[in-house]
Amino acid sequence: MTEIIARRQFDPLYIWLDIAFLFVFALLLCIKKKYATLIVGVLAGILYMLVDYGIFHLLCGAREIFNGYSLFWVLLWMSMSYGFTNFTWIWLWVSKDENLLEWSLLILAWWICAPLITQTFGGSALPVIIQRTTGAYHGYMALLLLIGYFGLILWNLRQKKDERRIAIPWLLAIGVLVQFGWEAALLLGGIRSAGFENISDKLMTLIVNSLLETNLGMPYLYAIFIAFSSKRTERLKRRTNPLSFAERIEENNRERVKNNAGEYR
Repeated sequence: MTEIIARRQFDPLYIWLDIAFLFVFALLLCIKKKYATLIVGVLAGILYMLVDYGIFHLLCGAREIFNGYSLFWVLLWMSMSYGFTNFTWIWLWVSKDENLLEWSLLILAWWICAPLITQTFGGSALPVIIQRTTGAYHGYMALLLLIGYFGLILWNLRQKKDERRIAIPWLLAIGVLVQFGWEAALLLGGIRSAGFENISDKLMTLIVNSLLETNLGMPYLYAIFIAFSSKRTERLKRRTNPLSFAERIEENNRERVKNNAGEYR
């Protein structure tokens, strides 16, 4: 495969606006008592930083930043931003939160509008330009994706009850669409693949990242969600009726997302 270069270019104002959004988003989760979701988001941000700075930069040497900005601090913000938003959103999806539509609109609206706001009110400072190559590690990421989904397939093959089979297409759709929403918003906002003249290069980054990057974590996050929610609630309290791993999958398969009218869809 041709080397994929994932590049972003944005005004520093974008960082400060996004930090403000993260605080508002976290506050809303606290108000709604989404404590498990909040913790998952913070831990995912830390994991993103360990991978992005520790592996992509220090181990693989795949990261570069231009115009004199600090790679560490920019990556810390990026990791906490997209690690937090991506995985809180995924957790809300797999838990089939009753306000999933509102949470989804909040995140997508911010991803789309933030670059446009920055273009209008920024521009007084040198842009942050940061990029990474992918040839050094995409094979490892593909291996993790293969192992994860292979594990889900083996689980389903062993189940005699259909109710205890994992909805793999549902998880696959979440993993792809969450990353696609992020990548497409960055592309439309002029942040992702800025400076690339060839549209095929822009689309290649969009497609490959959407299929691979966040999606590779879906099987593992789902297993963590099932193991956690079988014993504890979203508010971190012990369940009055603890379930086995298989029983929790069966219960989760019966759950549906409610719309504002209280009807299931």
